[in-house]
Order: sequence, then structure tokens, then C-alpha cells
Amino acid sequence: MKGTVGELGEFGLIRELTSRLTATPAVRIGPGDDAAVITAPDRRVVASTDVLLEGRHFRRDWSTAYDVGRKAAAQNLADIAAMGAVPTAILLGLVVPAELPATWASELMDGLRDECQVAGAAVVGGDVVRGDTITVAITALGDLRNQEPVTRSGAQPGDVVAVTGWLGWSAAGYAVLTRGFRSPRAFVEAHRRPEPPYHAGPAAAGLGATAMTDVSDGLVADLGHIAEASKVRIDLRSGQIDIPSQMSDIGTAVGVDPMQWVLSGGEDHAIVATFPPDVKLPARWKVIGEVLHPSALPQVTVDGAPWVNAGWDHFGGEPDGEPTGL
Repeated sequence: MKGTVGELGEFGLIRELTSRLTATPAVRIGPGDDAAVITAPDRRVVASTDVLLEGRHFRRDWSTAYDVGRKAAAQNLADIAAMGAVPTAILLGLVVPAELPATWASELMDGLRDECQVAGAAVVGGDVVRGDTITVAITALGDLRNQEPVTRSGAQPGDVVAVTGWLGWSAAGYAVLTRGFRSPRAFVEAHRRPEPPYHAGPAAAGLGATAMTDVSDGLVADLGHIAEASKVRIDLRSGQIDIPSQMSDIGTAVGVDPMQWVLSGGEDHAIVATFPPDVKLPARWKVIGEVLHPSALPQVTVDGAPWVNAGWDHFGGEPDGEPTGL
């Protein structure tokens, strides 16, 4: 497809984008009407929304449009899974300059569609608007399938803390990219296209998880939300957290302790949850800590001590000055 989105026009762009989509059994009415209709057998709908802004959350010289689409869908669908729900659909709000090549927008949609297929969901509609900066706004929907939502507020003293998915890979990939390199490729790709363990969220709910979240802003920061909501202290054991040898090599090369990436790096969208101590966890879950009575204020500690560089704050900035949001 040649030309720009301005040359296609609003309705031409919409036709091009929607022509690339597929549906799922949950989609009763997809793109093309005033609104989509998605089945909700549970009679409760789990919803989440997030925004990616060019220059803040992605760079076109680092990531393809397809990468951006996969990442945008993944970070929203992970929030649905972290509630113990099954993702069903996403809606897209897209702001683009008129001079943007039309192929960029179509490849973005391909990325959104393919990531949705991984999670069992579908793109069901949205809106496109002309603007100066590329902005990708996603609303994700999910179905609880007769299970109770797993919130941040249910962790109990005595619970174990367990995680499934990657930790620190995206932050290590970001460190590589900022220094002008493109390898090790696995870590760069982890930053460009996170791979949330979608099925682990509903499975954790079925196992009796008491609290759960995805790791978007950093392990310590996100567990801090659970600690605060549950009014507990969470202590992580650094010796039980695996650091791949390649990540250690990257840390040595750039002068960063890789544990910093594991504990404070975001955008991996691993799933971390608390479970009663007698729950038999599948091998995919790694126990990395425990829930304790708060000694003072609710907090997260590492080997019994506070961890200084907690994670990413969109308004406060990251402690080391490097925004993981890119």
C-alpha cells in the first residue's frame, strides 16, 4: 500500500485497517457499526486502558510499527490476565500525522491483531484522528468465566510470592538499545515485543491466588501496590531470583547490576501473585518471597532491607534517569 494516511483519508484508512482483522467466537458485532458487541457469559466485564506515545513509549528508529502494535496490545491484555480474566477484545484509538506512511498504520494493526490472537482476543473497533504525534490508545476487555477477580488487596501474612514470565529482560534490552547496539537479540526483542503469560492469570485464579498484578513498572514497584492495598509487608529473596548469564554479561558491559533490572525494570509484563503456603504451584511459577505482617508501613523489602530504586513513575521519573517507557 502506497501513499500517506492523509492521502487515504479517514474512511479509507479505516477500511484498510479493518480489512486486516479477524474475529473470535466472542465477537457478535465487530468493526463497522456504531459500537461492537462482545459476549459476556459471566455477566461481568473486566476493562483496562493504556496509552503509548511516540517518543515516550516507543521510537520508530528502534521499533517497527508491527512491534508497536504487539507491545500496545500486550501491555493491555496483560492487565486483563492479571485480574484472573480471559482477554476477549481490544478497542483502538489512533492519532497519526497526515504525512505518516499508510503502511505504518497497517503494520501497526497487523501487530495488534497478531498479539490479540496469541491471547485469544480480537480487535473489535476504535477511532482514528489526525494529530502531530503518533498516539496509540488501547482499551482491553475480558471475561472472568465465573471466577472471582483477583485484586491487589487480598494478600495475607504467610502467603508465598511467586512469579511467572520474564523479569528484567525489557530493561536490559533498553540498556542495549540506548548504547547503539541491537544484540543480544533476545533482550532487545523482549523490549520491543513483551510476551506476557496470559494463561497464567486465569490459572492462578483457579489455584487460589490471593492477590495478583502484572510487572509493568518494576517488580518492587508493582508488588508495592499489593503491599499497600493488602496492608502487608512483602519480602523478596534475591537468592531465589534467577538472573540469566547473558543478562549478567550485559550488566558487566554497561556497568549495571542486573538485579537492578530484575527488581526495578518494567514492561516485561510477567505475572506476580501471592498464594496460600499450602498451594501446590505448577513448575512455571517460581517462589521468590513471602508476605509478612507489616512492621510499620506496608512496604516491599529485599532480603529484609528496603530497595531504593523501586521502579518507573511516569510523572516522577525513574531513579537512574533512563525512562523504561521507551
